[in-house]
Amino acid sequence: MIRLNVNGRDVSVDVDPAMPLLWVLRDTLGLTGTKYGCGAALCGACTVHLAADPVRACVTPVSAVGERPVTTIEGLSHDRSHPVQKAWIELDVPQCGYCQSGQIMAAAALLKRNPQPSDADIDAFMSGNLCRCGTYQRIRAAIHRAALLAPGR
Repeated sequence: MIRLNVNGRDVSVDVDPAMPLLWVLRDTLGLTGTKYGCGAALCGACTVHLAADPVRACVTPVSAVGERPVTTIEGLSHDRSHPVQKAWIELDVPQCGYCQSGQIMAAAALLKRNPQPSDADIDAFMSGNLCRCGTYQRIRAAIHRAALLAPGR
């Protein structure tokens, strides 16, 4: 049994320690907001937070999680009240939407590290998250908007 803290809840899973965190989240715990994109940490669709760090769940073995809490898109907020989620909705960012949970999780991690990022900061940090629909301008605008919506501004 492997013990995890996922979205603030302690869980135990009976899985192979080498199983990628993505499949534990999706198949074992039923948290399907985290998407499978490439399986090689190249696209960012599977981005989750491990403690405060964005990681690619598709290549992170569940055994590497340890005691660090995991936050998925479902755990970012229960009512879409996180500033990034609010900005995404307000600016109608998604087109097909497939990559958006990974984009949102990466953006939330960026704003935690840098509450007022420049365009260059956003482009550099988000460069590993691919959007096949090309909504990069709306993503950048939403990150700036989320920075304005964040508490303590």
